[in-house]
Amino acid sequence: MDALSDVLKVSRLTGGVFLHAEFFAPWCVATKVSPEYCSPALGPTPHVIPYHYVVEGALRIRVGGDDGPLLALGPGEIVMIPHNDLHIMGSDLDLTPVPGRQIMQLPARGQLWAMRHGGDGPRTRVVCGFLGCADRESNPVLASLPSILKLTLDEGSAAEWIRSTLRFAAEEVAAGRPGSDTVLEKVSELLFIEAVRRYAERLPPEQTGWLAGLRDPHVSRALALIHGDVAHPWTVDELGREAGVSRSVLAERFTRLLGMPPIHYLARWRMQAAMQALLTTSASVAEVADRIGYESEAAFSRAFKKATGTAPATWRRAGPSPATELSRSARAQS
Repeated sequence: MDALSDVLKVSRLTGGVFLHAEFFAPWCVATKVSPEYCSPALGPTPHVIPYHYVVEGALRIRVGGDDGPLLALGPGEIVMIPHNDLHIMGSDLDLTPVPGRQIMQLPARGQLWAMRHGGDGPRTRVVCGFLGCADRESNPVLASLPSILKLTLDEGSAAEWIRSTLRFAAEEVAAGRPGSDTVLEKVSELLFIEAVRRYAERLPPEQTGWLAGLRDPHVSRALALIHGDVAHPWTVDELGREAGVSRSVLAERFTRLLGMPPIHYLARWRMQAAMQALLTTSASVAEVADRIGYESEAAFSRAFKKATGTAPATWRRAGPSPATELSRSARAQS
């Protein structure tokens, strides 16, 4: 399995909730999506990634305060908010923004959420999606993404299928057909993956981070090896040989791009794989330990408790909330 697919699998992406919004100039709305708000459709999820697809009309959007990133969008363009920051969008961002939750319309049976707001000017129609994610703090893909990500569907081999899929989504949402939320549940996942791929392809040469590591052929090969066989007792020497560079060169490139040495990354990813297995399978703690390369259950339990502050069995019973503690612990040790 390639490294990106492996990380996305462990992220446990869940299908989006779709909302049909109609805005009429002048308008301005402030939005920050609460995970609890989406839980009836997504189930319990610690993190939500919202996105907006402009079907017709135009809007401006800004993330953060007055000095935050500002983008203009037209028909067929998509904006994604990977970290679910507060964002303001409208025809005129100098207006006092109305909180999105105040103008949200509850769905009737078989229909989806809706939003209608503004004056008597030109209409802008938007389809909004929300992608649930297992966690943000320790997800290397999300950590590498900016606060706002724009995707223009005018180039690339995948552009046509994205356009056609989102056009279909817009029609389904606008019509409010029963079952449309089920029909569309995979659209958000596909869109997110394509947005991540495109963003990685456009990174400047000096960029660092996990996605930048995928562009370095030697670091990418090392990541693929680790994710392809997390239980293998990898050493930097072996990873370097397999990647076609010396131990020192791999260690330098890996650390510069990802911010940690290869073996440190391996240890952290083993914990992520363990958490995934504890949450989604009935495997015993001993079986999980064996799957990720620990020689004994006791050694695995010590490592897991050091990373999360909780024993594996206790963590499994409590659910995914301690993932943040793994991230804090890992940052403290780095």
